Amino acid sequence: MVTDALLNNQNDEIKTQDNSGYPMQRFSVAPMLDWTDRHCRYFHRLLSENALLYTEMVTTGAIIHGKGDFLTFNEEENPVALQLGGSNPVDLAHCAKLAQERGYDEINLNVGCPSDRVQNGRFGACLMGEADLVALCVSSMREVVDIPVTVKTRIGIDEQDSYQFLVDFIGTVNEKSGCDNFTVHARKAWLKGLSPKENREIPPLDYPRVYQLKRDFPNIIMAINGGIKTFDEMEEHLKHMDGVMVGREAYQNPYLMAEVDQRLFGSSKPIIKRREAAEAMFPYIERQLANGSKLGHITRHMLGLFQGIPGGRQWRRYISENAHKPGSGIEVVQCALDKISHDIDV
Repeated sequence: MVTDALLNNQNDEIKTQDNSGYPMQRFSVAPMLDWTDRHCRYFHRLLSENALLYTEMVTTGAIIHGKGDFLTFNEEENPVALQLGGSNPVDLAHCAKLAQERGYDEINLNVGCPSDRVQNGRFGACLMGEADLVALCVSSMREVVDIPVTVKTRIGIDEQDSYQFLVDFIGTVNEKSGCDNFTVHARKAWLKGLSPKENREIPPLDYPRVYQLKRDFPNIIMAINGGIKTFDEMEEHLKHMDGVMVGREAYQNPYLMAEVDQRLFGSSKPIIKRREAAEAMFPYIERQLANGSKLGHITRHMLGLFQGIPGGRQWRRYISENAHKPGSGIEVVQCALDKISHDIDV
């Protein structure tokens, strides 16, 4: 069984190893609202030592004025980046400084989310139309922190989707803020007429455009995002880009991440088994339940662990039907694990 002590040792190594010169962005899990919370990230870290993990987007208003601690994360999650939503340079700088003090490894500015709520707050994808403001926001954060400040963006918005528009945006932000690290979602965003879900699926992917962008800005660290599902796809992208960011596939099929260190970072360590990963969550689950967390809030991130494995549907169904019940505890996960035959070495 992988223990908490082992996880802590893994993360100590992360902070000191150079990963053979690979940038942190070589493989990352996309920030996904309502998905990549601290429970999800703890689970993902059990599967990969080297993956860069992102928080859900957190607005500056929530951090500064909201009730509760929006910067909480588990130390075991590192390396972990905070994605901020906002367009006020002063507020962004304040939140970035708080995040660095709390131990985050990177601050990422959201310039890609197309939802109406985000647009009404003047942040997200609509900021692609205000490159000078984005540059000011980034430079304000860079002035007060020592950790990287990065930008996640699209390849265009609405009718502003020419390659020259994208080049001008990246060039302006880079030149005026010094930002040298971008993740590019290889789809444009329609700010009106499409929902956020539709904006992840309907605008066509244009990987060659992102490859060309990297060629035109060779000194900028650049990762590609959008529709990436397999290691073959990742390895093809990495022939052109510095990194790949995987979203829904890493969440819905989390065991994909178990091979990240070996396939993309050259690790010779054994690949963790699915059953080991599930059992390694037991101490964490018990601690979180003792602190008042709900079982279902944790186990929902584990539902896809046995995808494609005999008994995987029973695992998923048992947890889905029982984790939300009052008083549910670790025994729900143990019973669900028994649905996976012990004759199968997984």
